[in-house]
Amino acid sequence: MTDNDDFLPAPLCRLDQLADPGSLGVERDGEMLMVIRQGNRAYVYVNRCPHRGIPLEWVPNQFLDSSGRLIQCASHGALFLPENGECVAGPCAGAYLQPRRCHIGNGQVWLD
Repeated sequence: MTDNDDFLPAPLCRLDQLADPGSLGVERDGEMLMVIRQGNRAYVYVNRCPHRGIPLEWVPNQFLDSSGRLIQCASHGALFLPENGECVAGPCAGAYLQPRRCHIGNGQVWLD
């Protein structure tokens, strides 16, 4: 094993682990993330509300509203667009979730 082995890429999850639409909470290098699936696209954000600095979900892996279309903060109901993390309703309207670049390859979601 070399020092570079610590930096080998590893998938966050398999795409088929996520419903469509769906969400999953994961931890990577001590950072709590959420993976959001919308069709054949995946988005990754830091699991932290820009308004209160707390995790967005109350129930593990449930980050989406009842429509499955928007990310919802369980604490105060703020709604975020999966495509860019913008808050479109709630006390942090106009703020953004912190994104992490990702891609889908070989049926898995990877951080870039």
